[in-house]
Amino acid sequence: MRCRTDVMGTEGLTILYRDAELVAVHKPAGLLVHRTNLDRHATVSALQLVRDQVGMHVYPVHRLDRPTSGVLLFALSPEVAQAVAAEFAARTVVKTYLAVVRGYVDEQGVLDHPLADEDDAGIRTTPPREAVTEYRRLAGTELPFAVGRYSTSRYSLVEVRPRTGRRHQIRRHLKHLMHPVIGDTRYGEGRHNRMFRNEFDCHRLLLAAVELSLNHPATGERLTVRAPLAADFTAVVERMGWSSAVPSPWLGARG
Repeated sequence: MRCRTDVMGTEGLTILYRDAELVAVHKPAGLLVHRTNLDRHATVSALQLVRDQVGMHVYPVHRLDRPTSGVLLFALSPEVAQAVAAEFAARTVVKTYLAVVRGYVDEQGVLDHPLADEDDAGIRTTPPREAVTEYRRLAGTELPFAVGRYSTSRYSLVEVRPRTGRRHQIRRHLKHLMHPVIGDTRYGEGRHNRMFRNEFDCHRLLLAAVELSLNHPATGERLTVRAPLAADFTAVVERMGWSSAVPSPWLGARG
């Protein structure tokens, strides 16, 4: 099994893995994968940065929401991109995320809840389609901060694996479970988001793609790429006392 983490590029994004067919980087929160009409004022994207770093065209093979950080994979040719797309369609690619959510999530579960595609205004553009997400709680904490009518607030650290790839699937599914992701300004809870900004100086979505595993398109060998949590996410994990609950390959450095 191939496995590489934290290989630094000379500039730009952190390169997590590279060979003749693929390159994987650590996308920071707030960076678009590619320029779109979602933000016409954005002047840079991950695709541009990676293209400039490796000195050749790159082809995105999956999505990460703009506010989500973590593993982002590109193919280095259209043929490899097509092969990886076939793996995603066959569901042999495993994506693992960490999220901080409101409330105490069940110890583990699988949510099978169809989702319709939505435009930027939240209007449905397709009928609901199959969407399946598995999750397990890694840790939970009750904080002495009043949010709403309660004198304390509960939060969970959750490992999430989407089996399908609908837009905003994890965020929408966790909202459906009544455990929205902290920092989610679209599907989340504004009072809890404000509390994290005020008490933790946390101004991001607490959702990160920490691991991606697939069959290498050239060799068939299983390839696993990991992205340790960014410093701002790690700082929250440490403040919550959850460091021991995070597998060491996923726990990033602070500062």
